Amino acid sequence: MSIESDLKKDGIEVLQKLDTLKINSIARKVSMQLCETFPDFGFDKNELFIKLSRLNMYIAKMPEGMAEANYFYKNSSIYFNSHLSDDALEEFAIHECIHYLQEVKDKKNYLIKMGLCDYTEFKIYGLGLNEAAVQLMSSKILAIPKEFVKYFNLSFETNSPSYYPLECCLVNQLAYLIGEDVLFESTINSTNVFKQKLIEIIGNKAFMYIQNSIDKLLLLEEEIIKINNKILQIDDRNRKVDNMISKINSLKSSICQLFIKTQNLIISSYFDNSFSRILDLEGVENYRRKLYNFKDYLASTNGYTYFNDYYVDKMIALEDRYNMLENNSTSPNLHLIQKKNSKILSIFKFIRSIFIKKELEKE
Repeated sequence: MSIESDLKKDGIEVLQKLDTLKINSIARKVSMQLCETFPDFGFDKNELFIKLSRLNMYIAKMPEGMAEANYFYKNSSIYFNSHLSDDALEEFAIHECIHYLQEVKDKKNYLIKMGLCDYTEFKIYGLGLNEAAVQLMSSKILAIPKEFVKYFNLSFETNSPSYYPLECCLVNQLAYLIGEDVLFESTINSTNVFKQKLIEIIGNKAFMYIQNSIDKLLLLEEEIIKINNKILQIDDRNRKVDNMISKINSLKSSICQLFIKTQNLIISSYFDNSFSRILDLEGVENYRRKLYNFKDYLASTNGYTYFNDYYVDKMIALEDRYNMLENNSTSPNLHLIQKKNSKILSIFKFIRSIFIKKELEKE
């Protein structure tokens, strides 16, 4: 299939090519921003500029709901939506330039890896994970401030309110657990370091579910965009439109449910495994702080209590672990004989759990 056919299939109609002067200007700005934002990643500004200046860049008509810019690896080109102003091109080029730097091809020029995304003969794995990671990098470069948003009945704070907000929210949770630098360096250099570290602390089964769920969120959102575009082409409201709207509402509900299920798995898989690794009093405090601060990365919806309930349960278990360690128990994995709690202590723990829960709800 030709490049033109591929572009047409995606609804991209090329209008004009950017001149060399504009391409060089974009390449220079992006290379400088990457080096300044990520000084420890070993970038060379001149080498980056030379590489990015080799990109082809075009202005094109794009379907409604499509990204404002798209990188096409088959001809190493970036396509910008025709309604973008000339000044906005540099901003939207960042995400696509990172994609260009990510790509790993085989000897036949077939794409086999792009950042955290693996391309196989039959399926693509980690597309949503990679798009979100690249968008988080772009948001960091542009210093986009955090904003409180609501999508599909999910409320959360994000520095990517317009692009992949749900995917970015979940990947930001993973970055908090593993480390933002580990995520970004693995993303730009197309290594498996981030994935491997994640698998070490949550297990391969949980990782595969999370990765596949983020991919699925991307597909569900694309399906909504496609249906919306079909509705725009229908002049009169009819039964067919009503069915389409019903389908969109169903997709939105599926997105919300899938997101919450994935978020809960991130919480339980990480903090359950981390709990078993607490070996000293310092570990108790680090665990408490890590779990408490996770609330800042959460998305919430009506009736969502999972994190609050989980937090209360873990604080009670953590208190027992603390007492065990404080009594000079060298290994928390040993079967220790513990004295039974008095009724007064049991009542105190119950009251304390209610207090913690109410405090979390206030926040």
